[in-house]
Amino acid sequence: MCVNSKIEEFLNTAKLNELLHKKELEEKNKNTIFIILAVIGAVAAVAGIAYAVYRYFTPDYLEDYDTDDYSDSFDDDFIEFSDNKPEAED
Repeated sequence: MCVNSKIEEFLNTAKLNELLHKKELEEKNKNTIFIILAVIGAVAAVAGIAYAVYRYFTPDYLEDYDTDDYSDSFDDDFIEFSDNKPEAED
């Protein structure tokens, strides 16, 4: 009975080590995924800050545009064409 108990103990220890090793691999994979997501988040944050700074320092040219300057000023520029063809001179 002593040999059977030692074999069972050895098998239980091997199973326990295998389970611990699997948990270590899962933790390592979770840490890797967490690091990748953190890097992506940091890059997105830097890009967002850079865009905000760009928008802040870029002048808004639409403020200089005045619609009153251009209203109805093109009405006189249209030329009316007739469908009559000019007669050829001999």
